[in-house]
Amino acid sequence: MRSVFRSLLTPRWLLLHVLFIAATIATGFLAVWQWDRAHEAGGSFQNLGYALQWPLFGAFTIFLWVRVMRMDLSREREQEESAPQAEADSAAEEPAEQPVVRRKRPLVPPPAPRVEEDDDPELAAYNRYLAELNESDRRAS
Repeated sequence: MRSVFRSLLTPRWLLLHVLFIAATIATGFLAVWQWDRAHEAGGSFQNLGYALQWPLFGAFTIFLWVRVMRMDLSREREQEESAPQAEADSAAEEPAEQPVVRRKRPLVPPPAPRVEEDDDPELAAYNRYLAELNESDRRAS
């Protein structure tokens, strides 16, 4: 468990901690600035609205910070749990082939169904026009 939290002290994470802290503090300063601006002689309701929005941005920054940490920690836990199992499987069996990665959807969509003149005359005319363009392009090359 300590190694999991130790990963939050890597140089990458220390930089992220500084960034999130700086963003949160900046939103606090911006909220105070807009609040003061709203109460000056030239202030408006727009400044007051911004003064109320900046703390929400700060809260969202904190939420995002915690969410990113949790995602990173859960990913590391999954890797730690699967590593001993993968080592045991690889030691017990001969090296297996790499699994084939299958796409969920094809790279090229399937062709659209044919549109007859009776169904939609405008679409059928447009499809004929595209077919003629395709054919002239094939002949040119």
